[in-house]
Amino acid sequence: MRVVAKIGTSSLTDDVGVIDRAMIANICRQIARLRTDGHEVVLVTSGAVSAGVSALGMKERPSDMRTLQALAAAGQSRLMEVYNAEFASHDLVAAQVLLVPHDFVDRTQYLHARDTLERLLELGCVPVVNENDAIANDEIRFGDNDHISALLSHLLKADVLILLTDIEGLYTSDPRTDALATLVTDVFEGDPLMSVDAGASGSNRGSGGMASKLSAARIASWSGVRAVIASADIAGVLNDIVTGAIAHTSSIGTTFHGSDRNLSARQLWVAFASEVSGSVHIDAGASKILVGGTVSLLPAGVTQADGDFEAGDTIEI
Repeated sequence: MRVVAKIGTSSLTDDVGVIDRAMIANICRQIARLRTDGHEVVLVTSGAVSAGVSALGMKERPSDMRTLQALAAAGQSRLMEVYNAEFASHDLVAAQVLLVPHDFVDRTQYLHARDTLERLLELGCVPVVNENDAIANDEIRFGDNDHISALLSHLLKADVLILLTDIEGLYTSDPRTDALATLVTDVFEGDPLMSVDAGASGSNRGSGGMASKLSAARIASWSGVRAVIASADIAGVLNDIVTGAIAHTSSIGTTFHGSDRNLSARQLWVAFASEVSGSVHIDAGASKILVGGTVSLLPAGVTQADGDFEAGDTIEI
């Protein structure tokens, strides 16, 4: 089974933002067990900025982009030092892969990223992926690793996407403020939960939150990938989720069951990774034909065009 597992800053750091080496050791130990059982694992990790904050002796995370990018540069190497050491203790080789949105937007880069990650898995490495925050453009960046992990799950045709966080899963309301909140165990295609807002961003140590995890789970589900949101603090959480995926049962956390849609890699890229360059308005006849089949859109059906786009660009209809 091929697994993409993402762990966020809130799970990797303590209350003051210091990297929790014990947690990293725990995650690496679980991944080593999955590898022993014959599974392939890609780890998406946050924590570079927090590691930089700690390395430079800052008391709190700054908010200006220039400083955050500098901290990411200082912290990324230190974060990888910990991963390298922990994976090496299990005779595994960690391989750092830093991505930016262009790697998914540009079709050529998209395929290069896929080929590199596939080869790393063939060589027995554990790819450790993060956004390249040190150079990411503030206007065109992922902003959180939930999105990256979801795109990777369909890029690599993963069997399961695991989103580890600091709460047990998706609740009916915020469990931190509502004592009556209950855990949602299963979400299927067409469920209203697939289109609701699950709240704002998470802790002040990271950039993601339940809303971004729900969005990531939607992408994975539409890609036919099973997605699970669960707490990183649960003992053996990765193995439990993979075991549940193999048995087609829900074990812990919230499971988003993959869609039965059989979309091609090209269709998935257009739907979730490509950048929209413009839009066209079409008449009712063209709409009916497009929705009902796989025919191409002819110029006669276009009533209006917006934006600047060329052949091969992705547009919205």
